[in-house]
Amino acid sequence: MKNKYLLLVILLFSFQITFSQELPFFKSYDWDNNPSYNIEKESTEGMIAIKEKIVTEFYFEENSLIEYFLEHKILWLNADDKIEDYNKIYLPYSSNSSLEVNKARVITKEGKVINLDASKILTASNKETGKEYKYFAFEGITKGSFIEYIYVVKKSPTYKGKKLNLQAAYNKEVVEFDLFSPKNLVFNFKSYNNIPAVVPDTTSTKSKLHWKLHLNKLEKMEKENLSAYNASKGFVVYKLDKNTANKISDISSYSKVSQNIYRYYYPTYKKKTIELIHKFITELKLEGIKEEESIVRKLDFFIKTNVFTSDIANDDLQNLDQILIKKVMNETGALKLYVAILRTLKIKHELVITSDRRYLKFDNQFEANNFLVDFLIYFPKTKLYLSPNDPDTRFGFPAPYNTDNYGLFIKEVKIGDFKSAIGKIKYIKPVKSDKTFDTMLITVDFNKENLSENNIQLDRSFNGYYAMDIQPFIHLIEGDKKKQLIDALAESIHKEIEIKKRKLVNGNPELFGVKPLQFIIDFTSEAFVEKAGRKYLFKLGELIGAQMQLYQEKERVLPLEERFQRSYFRTITINIPEGYKITNLEDININNSYSEKGKELFSFKSSFELTGNKLKITADEHYRKNIVDVSIYEKYRKVINSAADFNKIVLLLEPSSK
Repeated sequence: MKNKYLLLVILLFSFQITFSQELPFFKSYDWDNNPSYNIEKESTEGMIAIKEKIVTEFYFEENSLIEYFLEHKILWLNADDKIEDYNKIYLPYSSNSSLEVNKARVITKEGKVINLDASKILTASNKETGKEYKYFAFEGITKGSFIEYIYVVKKSPTYKGKKLNLQAAYNKEVVEFDLFSPKNLVFNFKSYNNIPAVVPDTTSTKSKLHWKLHLNKLEKMEKENLSAYNASKGFVVYKLDKNTANKISDISSYSKVSQNIYRYYYPTYKKKTIELIHKFITELKLEGIKEEESIVRKLDFFIKTNVFTSDIANDDLQNLDQILIKKVMNETGALKLYVAILRTLKIKHELVITSDRRYLKFDNQFEANNFLVDFLIYFPKTKLYLSPNDPDTRFGFPAPYNTDNYGLFIKEVKIGDFKSAIGKIKYIKPVKSDKTFDTMLITVDFNKENLSENNIQLDRSFNGYYAMDIQPFIHLIEGDKKKQLIDALAESIHKEIEIKKRKLVNGNPELFGVKPLQFIIDFTSEAFVEKAGRKYLFKLGELIGAQMQLYQEKERVLPLEERFQRSYFRTITINIPEGYKITNLEDININNSYSEKGKELFSFKSSFELTGNKLKITADEHYRKNIVDVSIYEKYRKVINSAADFNKIVLLLEPSSK
């Protein structure tokens, strides 16, 4: 479903070929009939790829362009978990493709070859979708064994942008990639994350072009906490650029994509459709609402709470008339619905196609359709976005990993009566930290009869992404479950509490993005005070709840990648019991921050004011940058660990006089 828009891209040229072709590459390729694989030295690695070879060949067959995809792997498995992971190898088989070659074998540590017979190449089906898949079922694998397999799939060609993952969490000895195409089809390539360039083979034959990449060693990349691991691994992207037979270039250009997307999602509506659109708008109850931001917020809320989204590829679910009548849609249908309503309301907007930056950073220099994955809608007047295909998001707070990334912005243009679209690559700015915050106002009193007991009032508010998991859906939580939700918030600070009063403010789901969701809870507890003779230890830091702490045993390799920018505001007022004083107030003071070009990016600052017996403590924290380069990672880590340091602060209460 994520790549559904690719189906819309119309082939604007015909392939021509007037020369005879050689046989496909795979016809002459095979594995070694007498395998003798070994590891040069004793290794403690769980697995190593001895060889990984991928060959893609575009080939004319019966006047159609098809693709042969060959994969050949030799893997050394040296750990029980790796043996378990690789005892089944799934093949990219579908009803629209065919397996031309599929064979596999095990080579034991002693050199014994165990070929998989046909009974070990199995077919299974998904009970829910009915989709069939094939897989190799290996047997006889022991530690130190090698598994080897080759398969070739004949399928419809993918040529307007394909990502080829090369680097993995294990070392690879030999990595090879080859792409063959008819002489008239010219491809472009780009390598990422330190992978060498794919180069043309100057010895290509008369009927074929050939590009190749050969690596003798590809080091593994290990996963790191809070990293865009998949986007950081080495990979190659390729696309068809020219058909010299027809003198057509820029085949995979975003200009063509923009025009095709526009034609599909911005049609001329029939009279019946227009009537249904106006009826739908009536249900929105927009009377008296004039501000565009309020209208779009209400539209987004209404669609996501009243129209069911399915992930089934069904014509009715993307038929606008059927959606307006039945209120059921798929992702394509959802975008059609949003566009239809926005057009009718004459609200200016742009479609944006981007990627999830955890898995693939949108390249603003290399145009290829594999970067076009997720849709957003952008509103130039308010400079805000919404995610039409993510029901868990709301207007102004799109799927966070689609932001802080480039995207293709598709804008309608009019020249007289003629309408079309232009595409432009722009940066999708993230939602700023002042829109996503967690505010805690805490007042602490000591029980005069028992100083080990505190009476605490917690007033906590969430806004932006922090409220998005709760506030838009709060109306679905009723009775005791709502009470449990409120109580759980207090219990997240400490389990040993007794709640006296509870109140929820701004519980209307339509207030998301307008007013923060607020919880006011009064409770008592003896969990925060310990008596030590005539003194008392007050666990100040525990009032803000447990805090994340970043540990780094190894040197950081990958940039840190956060979901969204955010702020924390904490004000704690402690009414010190009469006859007592706090003797270690300076422990409260923490000041760690990092700035670039005069702008503070990360900070944790805590301080205090003492007026009589009233101690007012502030502990504010800000993260104004999502993607943290390795060069400043330690600065970030120091700031984020400051909250954990604050969490450990214990104040010492002593009698103020003997």
